[in-house]
Amino acid sequence: MAESSDEEEYDNQDISPSTTSVHITALDGLVNVNSIFTFAIFVGFSLSSRGQKSLENPTDCTAGNDAPKDLLVYEVVAFSFFLFSSLVAQGLKIAITVINIKDVDNSRRAHMNLKLLKFGMLGCAVGTVMGCVFLVLSIVIVVEIRLGLLSCRGESAVSATTSMILLTSSALMGYVYAYRFAFIK
Repeated sequence: MAESSDEEEYDNQDISPSTTSVHITALDGLVNVNSIFTFAIFVGFSLSSRGQKSLENPTDCTAGNDAPKDLLVYEVVAFSFFLFSSLVAQGLKIAITVINIKDVDNSRRAHMNLKLLKFGMLGCAVGTVMGCVFLVLSIVIVVEIRLGLLSCRGESAVSATTSMILLTSSALMGYVYAYRFAFIK
């Protein structure tokens, strides 16, 4: 019984300045990564016009007319996830900064629950991961537009897509594993 009250007491604590440096660093990194991915999305927007021709010769392996539309949809969804994640991260950083202001008396200082901070950081991480998933899907469509449909098993299209999916998924697993340390601190 005493153990559960200790856990409740810890979960309801306000965060202290000593624990927030890890959170600020994690949130800064997340916003930087989201910025890079957002740039990639805008590069992809330039490829979402109809009439893009495959670099491979067989015309039966050319992506259909709906591929640019699908590309645009996936990139808008990815952008939305990255924007959501970055805005939540910036909001959390502002809240943490307000909490840590030294020259304000305690009655005017903001208070943030540790559970709320962790929930917000989880939302940021999920937004970034989902943005990456939709960005990868959009890049697969770019590969199909420029190198031919994957169903035709063209060597260039399959090798580009396979390497991208393997490298991106392993990097995302490493990101999630490293990001969880922000929850431990």
